[in-house]
Amino acid sequence: MTERPLQLGAQTELPASPETAQLDRVPNPHADTDYVARFTCPEFTSLCPVTGQPDFAHLVIDYVPDQYLVESKSLKLYLASFRNHGAFHEDCTVAIGKRLAGLLAPRYLRIAGYWYPRGGIPIDVFWQTGTLPAAAWLPDTGVAPYRGRG
Repeated sequence: MTERPLQLGAQTELPASPETAQLDRVPNPHADTDYVARFTCPEFTSLCPVTGQPDFAHLVIDYVPDQYLVESKSLKLYLASFRNHGAFHEDCTVAIGKRLAGLLAPRYLRIAGYWYPRGGIPIDVFWQTGTLPAAAWLPDTGVAPYRGRG
């Protein structure tokens, strides 16, 4: 994989779509250590592919890096590129997980997508790859399941 110049420190336009978004990786300075890095996106937005109405989710991405880390500015831009992208909840959540796994080849990666109700039904989507190393501490995602008014 050819490394492109990082977007970090440069003027960067919001990508038009997830497919055109550039995700950057940087070397992991602690590749000899099992640890969990967490990214939380409490205001993720995409579009319903049928109605075009906005969908909202709280995403939690946990991974145990190997040789690479995801660069956070590029991740923010990538996630923001879904704002005008039409896809179902399951597709968005799993596609993000697979794209990160393909870029980083982490020892472990888990994404939890807590989607706000659409048509009265909340949809939570979870995907993971790899096995959590025994030495790594993985806390709960910290997101309560949807309870409505109950």
